[in-house]
Amino acid sequence: MELKELFAAIVDDDVLHARWLNTLSLMENTGARKISASEDPATVTYIILKHAAEEHRHAFYLKKQIEKIEAVDCPTYAPEYLLAANHSKRYLNQLDIDVCRYLKSKLDLQGRELRFAAYLLVTYAIEVRADELYPVYQDVLTEAGSKINVKSIILEEEGHLEEMINQLQQFSDDWQVHAEKAVAIETRLFNEWVNSVRVEIQTAA
Repeated sequence: MELKELFAAIVDDDVLHARWLNTLSLMENTGARKISASEDPATVTYIILKHAAEEHRHAFYLKKQIEKIEAVDCPTYAPEYLLAANHSKRYLNQLDIDVCRYLKSKLDLQGRELRFAAYLLVTYAIEVRADELYPVYQDVLTEAGSKINVKSIILEEEGHLEEMINQLQQFSDDWQVHAEKAVAIETRLFNEWVNSVRVEIQTAA
């Protein structure tokens, strides 16, 4: 089942669709909190503050979209209101852990430097994924004639990716090597997450 087919199955079912939006909201919120946690209190930059604020706004926006689905409510991020709850909650945390392990082994980074480098690589990998996922989801929404849309998120995520590339270029001359490793780690975790979502949807059918 390709992504578009999976999203079509989700959008076709109001309960699944609400839980999907809530799951995306959870993941955006997790990303925002991780960005904030990586901040150095003295050297935090405008770009980092902007990025954290926009990710928080995405989490809120996605949560707000659920109101367009009648008679379905997802008041919290409790497992019953999510899709593939365990994988969804673990996905970004595991990506952070695996990227930190890579940075420690390859660059021998620690403390503040490790946190900042992990922020750069993890966020880059997530933005690459967002640039793929959200447009496919929007295509499905458009084809279904849904009231829900994620066009504003798509525009901001494109800007985030450009910002991450600029920061990575300043971080290391070999930034592409490290970025490709982060993307490879994320791809494995993303595929595991999507498979978990797929199984849950097929079980619910």
